[in-house]
Amino acid sequence: MFLNKEVLLQNINKVHTTSMGIDRIKKNLKLDTDDVVKYCKDKVLDKECNIYKKGKNFYCEIDNIKITINSYSYTIITAHEIK
Repeated sequence: MFLNKEVLLQNINKVHTTSMGIDRIKKNLKLDTDDVVKYCKDKVLDKECNIYKKGKNFYCEIDNIKITINSYSYTIITAHEIK
């Protein structure tokens, strides 16, 4: 569990998303920023962030949001509010 978190944090500079991903994340989180990747990285790097790996994805939960990141490509797939 702990190792997965370290792997993601060590590769934080590889984290990115697609243009469709940017639109999806902005809509889901009602964000008013153009730098969605920086927003997500800042959340992931927060000491309070709960990071775990399930299957092929990392899940990062903080501040009532869950960010899904592919563990092979480091692509942010989506982010949404936790109900």
